[in-house]
Amino acid sequence: MDNNSEQYYLARILDKIVLLFERGASDQWTTYDFEKLSEAIFDRTQIRLSVTTLKRIWGRLKYDSAPTLTTLNTLAQFAGYVDWLQFKQKEDQPGEPVVTMVPEPSGKKTRFWLVGFAGSVLLIVGVYLLFLSARQKQPHYDEGQFDFSANKVITEGVPNSVIFHYAVPRGIKPDSLFIVQTWDITRKQLVPGDKHEHSAIYYYPGFFKTKLIADGQVVKTHDLWITSGGWLCLLEDEPVPVYLKKEQYLQNGIVEVTEAMLAPHRKSPAQRLRIFYQREMGDLMNDNFTFETMLKNDFDDGSNACHKAQVLIQCKNDIIMIPLAAKPCVGDLSLYFCGAAAESKTADLSGFGCDLTQWTSLRVEVVNKAATIYVNNKKAYSFLFPNKPTGIVGVQYRFNGAAAVKETRFKAGNKVYEME
Repeated sequence: MDNNSEQYYLARILDKIVLLFERGASDQWTTYDFEKLSEAIFDRTQIRLSVTTLKRIWGRLKYDSAPTLTTLNTLAQFAGYVDWLQFKQKEDQPGEPVVTMVPEPSGKKTRFWLVGFAGSVLLIVGVYLLFLSARQKQPHYDEGQFDFSANKVITEGVPNSVIFHYAVPRGIKPDSLFIVQTWDITRKQLVPGDKHEHSAIYYYPGFFKTKLIADGQVVKTHDLWITSGGWLCLLEDEPVPVYLKKEQYLQNGIVEVTEAMLAPHRKSPAQRLRIFYQREMGDLMNDNFTFETMLKNDFDDGSNACHKAQVLIQCKNDIIMIPLAAKPCVGDLSLYFCGAAAESKTADLSGFGCDLTQWTSLRVEVVNKAATIYVNNKKAYSFLFPNKPTGIVGVQYRFNGAAAVKETRFKAGNKVYEME
């Protein structure tokens, strides 16, 4: 590939993002991974690149035209550069010396080729030895010597401030010390090694495995659970979402957000409505449970013809993402279930097609990790998921525009967990 072409630079920035994102080889990414990348890019740059755009850039979908400059600038900013131009300039700056071949008279060609080849070999060996030396010098810390904990300012609800407490062992001075506040490794905060507290605000509920990282080594982790305080409805916005008033959307056990509630706050059609319910549910696990809910999304201003919705069952160390859409739009859906994934391009997801302008029932039954999903009492999909069992912490819904939810519950054995 010509290293002066845009394709060359695009390949380079994608390689950097794959390393930064830390989710393995990109050819193994599922739609869930691309969605997480989309959210990470938005969190870092305040610019949203859709899952479809990211898939096209990574060659997972057909892309006849080149990415726009806005898209390229966003990718560069996510990777830590000011913009696309600065990234290309940095890539063009000379790094290690390069042995070049200068044409010589025919009698000297062989000799100079050998000299150049020998120089290249010596350069490669030298760089490799430096690499080994650097690796040997990297410290390996005793994780038991570090302290790391977190305390929420309020017990439930958002926004919620969290005070992180950390301590570096006496006599150790790491070159870098970071606190990673969520699953997203790119959202790490550099903290001074001689201090002991760091504060952050969480605007969304969730179960986060926070980390303390010293010189690239994860030395401590801490589970942090930001609960919703009952039903919570919010409209996505940055830097702070719009929290709707509970007395408006919660009536007689039905959670209903009308367009009249959203209209004063909506800035663009891309803003999604999110509905959360997260609470302590004892020993409820994702390998044996039943989940039931009813939902609808009757908003349609012309931009919501597909009525796409997502129902997420949130787990301590995993996620279940179930798509729903109007029947004509089932050709672009993706399903993720604790390590198992299916996409419309390679699987029949037509069972998730429904009329969401009417109340739609969704039921999930899991027995020993064998999951079956029903939409309006008809089997939509089933599979055996591979990931290790973990606890369930709640549910989340994502809609475009006005929506409603009711009759939501989890069951396990003789226990029923009503979302009231």
